[in-house]
Amino acid sequence: MNNQQPVPFTGYQKLVIFLLAITQFTVILDFMVMSPLGDMLMKSLNLKPSAFGIAVSAYAFSAGISGLLTAGFADKFDRKKLLLFFYLGFIAGTIFCGLAQSYAVLVAARIITGLFGGVIGSISMAIITDLFALQQRGRVMGFIQMGFGGSQVLGVPIGLYLANSWGWEAPFWMVAALSISIAILIAAKLQPVAQHLLVQTDKSAFKHMLNTFSKSNYRIGFAATALLSIGGFMMMPFGSAFAINNLGLTNQQLPLLFMVSGVCSLVIMPVVGKLSDKIDKFKIFAAASVWTMIMCVAYTNLGITPFILVIALNILMMMGIMSRMIPSSALTSAIPEMADRGAFMSINASLQQIAGGVAAAAAGMIVTQQSKGSPLEHYNTVGYVIVVISILSIFLMSRVSNLTKSKTESGKAIIPEEAAIHEAI
Repeated sequence: MNNQQPVPFTGYQKLVIFLLAITQFTVILDFMVMSPLGDMLMKSLNLKPSAFGIAVSAYAFSAGISGLLTAGFADKFDRKKLLLFFYLGFIAGTIFCGLAQSYAVLVAARIITGLFGGVIGSISMAIITDLFALQQRGRVMGFIQMGFGGSQVLGVPIGLYLANSWGWEAPFWMVAALSISIAILIAAKLQPVAQHLLVQTDKSAFKHMLNTFSKSNYRIGFAATALLSIGGFMMMPFGSAFAINNLGLTNQQLPLLFMVSGVCSLVIMPVVGKLSDKIDKFKIFAAASVWTMIMCVAYTNLGITPFILVIALNILMMMGIMSRMIPSSALTSAIPEMADRGAFMSINASLQQIAGGVAAAAAGMIVTQQSKGSPLEHYNTVGYVIVVISILSIFLMSRVSNLTKSKTESGKAIIPEEAAIHEAI
């Protein structure tokens, strides 16, 4: 066990964590709300599982393409300006989702939302890596990832209530309204993040992207992220449809299920974040991956199940999933050098989104449904696929961990190049 002394946060760092966390809350909620709306959308728009899988993956694929297109420019501008630009585009796309009245328009709206929303996470990661030392990032990731739990505690239940009352479009209007107020806060409170502009060597954006791709250490991080995303996304699109049609839950029980799971995530993530800064991050990731594999296989093979047991199993499964995300994100963030962070994070987020799109589309091809309201078939196959992918993810993340340890031992990751920023703050 490698115990380390946690590095405390400054007052401004705490403000940055808050701003990035609530930004992630809205972006994650916009994506997450598609899953609980799945059964409602499939019935109201008369969609087959494969068509719904495409609607979910449309966001992911467009986000992936956007990340690749912006990778070369990600280190050429003030990160605050980039964050605001893409966040405003995300808001516009979300409003378009609320206006959609057909399957084709909904898919188009999801593509637009993905083009902007998919880049926001990578910009946030670059800001985190610029402003926080490695010994702080486990806790930072724990707080940022609370957007995931927060979306389940507040966003998804409220969104489902609005959807049940005013139609499936209502949650998108809720996200858009909340995001506008957050954009105003970012513009007013976040300071410029431009220290990386002082160490740029590639004048060409295209050359900068190619140079980032060309580094073998970076490619290991990219591969680990892609595999982890495929395993993480496969169950998500049909989670609500499986709960209703296979486990016997009702539409009224879904909000409570998501809320309880989300509350547990809010408790678990800060704890995992603190442990990640004190204990070996890879060991936590590996243990959480094994736990996730066991729970995914158990959950996807369930039939009609009492509601209280479904809640318990969801909590146990979320424990594993959340405990993988935080240490893996912290480890991957230590790979790129300061001059490449924006490009690295953009490409990494791009591959993450594309992998998520592949996962959603693949799940749509694996899962079948004979008729409306009938049980989903072959959902357990998705669980077995996740096991194989998770094993490969452990192997790749071990290589990422070794790279991070090499940088830490050389002193490059412990004290960031931008230490002057911390002193100025």
